Amino acid sequence: MKYANLCLLILFPVSWFAPLMRAALLPVFGMDEISVVTGLQSLWASDAALALLVTVFAIFAPFAKTLGLALIHYRLLSRKVLPVLHILGKLAMADVFLVALYIVIAKGAGYVTIETAWGLHLFTGCILASLLISGLTARRR
Repeated sequence: MKYANLCLLILFPVSWFAPLMRAALLPVFGMDEISVVTGLQSLWASDAALALLVTVFAIFAPFAKTLGLALIHYRLLSRKVLPVLHILGKLAMADVFLVALYIVIAKGAGYVTIETAWGLHLFTGCILASLLISGLTARRR
């Protein structure tokens, strides 16, 4: 379990740069790939408050939770911190929900073409794996 968690410390940064979706105003002109990082760059340019919120959900919450679990696995942090890490996991899952909501809304616009990409599956898998690992860690005494 602790090795799977350590893998997440590598996979999370990969998922931030991986394409979550491809979007185009009209599919004739080609598709632009959107990742967590490119989405955050656009948000910082237009709405700093929302960008800060998404940065916390997409980057800091899952990575802090994974790092905290690693510290618990190696007995460098007390297990009493697990409830806080569980809350961080829920915050990270909220980001996956927001991306899915964005895809559904954009597909309904008519002129926009959206395709999900492999990074969305990787990012979602990382979040779900982190939730599973934290659940198993909480049950283990």
